[in-house]
Formats: sequence, C-alpha cells, structure tokens
Amino acid sequence: MAYQAGGQRPAPQPVPASPEDQANLAYLRDYATLLEAVPFPSVVIDHRWDVVLSNSAFASLFAGVGPHPTAMPSQNFLRFVLFHPDAGSVLGEHESSWCLPLLAHFATAVERYGHDHALQAIRRDIAQDPIMEAAYRQGLPHWIRAMGERAVVHDGAVRSVVHPDPRWGATECRLVDETPRTLQDMGYTRLTLVLREARRDRPRARGTRLAGAHLRVVPAGEV
Repeated sequence: MAYQAGGQRPAPQPVPASPEDQANLAYLRDYATLLEAVPFPSVVIDHRWDVVLSNSAFASLFAGVGPHPTAMPSQNFLRFVLFHPDAGSVLGEHESSWCLPLLAHFATAVERYGHDHALQAIRRDIAQDPIMEAAYRQGLPHWIRAMGERAVVHDGAVRSVVHPDPRWGATECRLVDETPRTLQDMGYTRLTLVLREARRDRPRARGTRLAGAHLRVVPAGEV
C-alpha cells in the first residue's frame, strides 16, 4: 500500500479486516495530506525502503530520471540509489554520500529481518554484481571504521543533490528524520530533504551517473 501524495492515488483498497488496520489506513490518508503541504522532498519508507508515502516535491526532485523496471525512486528508494543508472545525476557524491550509507543501513536490516523476501532479493542483486558485492563485503566495513558510526546516520546528514529546477540546481540538503510515534509503531520512517538554495559562486557539483556495476571498493584509508 503506497500513497504518492499530490500524484496518482492508488486503486481503492479492500476494507481492512481489523479496527486497527482501519485506523492505520485513515492515519496514512491524513498523513499524505500533511506530507503534501511540505515544500521540501519528503518520503515515508518501510524497513525495506519501499516507499509508502511521498509528496510532490519528492517527485519533482526525481522528475528527470528515466524508467527502470525495479529501481524507481517512487517505489523503493534503496534500489534507486544502488541500481538506477540515473541515480548519480540527482544524488551528488553518489557513491560516498548515498550508496555507502544506505548499504550500511541495508546490512543492519538484513541482520534484523534476515528472512524478509524483499531484502533477500536486494541481497541477491548485490551479489550478482562483483564490484558492488566487493564493496558491500569488504569496502563497507573499512569505510565505517574510517568514517565512524555517525557517517551512517541519516538524521542531520548534509548531502549533495542536483535538482532539475534551476532555482535549486546543484545544491545540498539536510536529511531530517521526522518520524512520529504512530508511524514508528507501523514500522515506517519519514525522511525530509531540506534543500538549500544554490550558491551561484559555488562550482556545480557533478552527479556521477553510476550504475550498480560501477560501485567500487573503498579501501581503508582512502575515504
């Protein structure tokens, strides 16, 4: 069940079987309205990084990415970061600022939800790419040791993005975890990308167009 706030609404869902399910669905409907009022890209995800809710500002940020069968940002944000060939054109410093932190979160999710079929499918896709598999098994532990645990925390992190709207352009965003208790109890997380207006005197940040096959191993001491 995923609502794209401000975009297409999903087909009507069957009436939930329990009062708790009905209450959760009603809450998500109202939360979608709240999300749409936020001017910055904002998204609600589950532990698989499946997108449950997103707003129009989130859709605008990724408006220029091409189609992909499994890695669209409106469907699963982790798959988008790791596998979509256009991810680096929107997410600046794609490998170090986005891929590695999300791989670290993925590793934690696999430890916690080891039998989850969706997570196992992502793990298989990583394993099919020798470069990404090496980064996951070898480069990631070195990177975490070099950068510290804080590097994998999303809340408060400042990361580069390239917005298709020239008012923003190549800029930075601060990730803010805005998860209320009700969403947390449902197993969801809300992240908002608070954009900073681009400084015109700053060189344009290059977004490297990296597919998963180009993710390289990060040896210890290189970061």
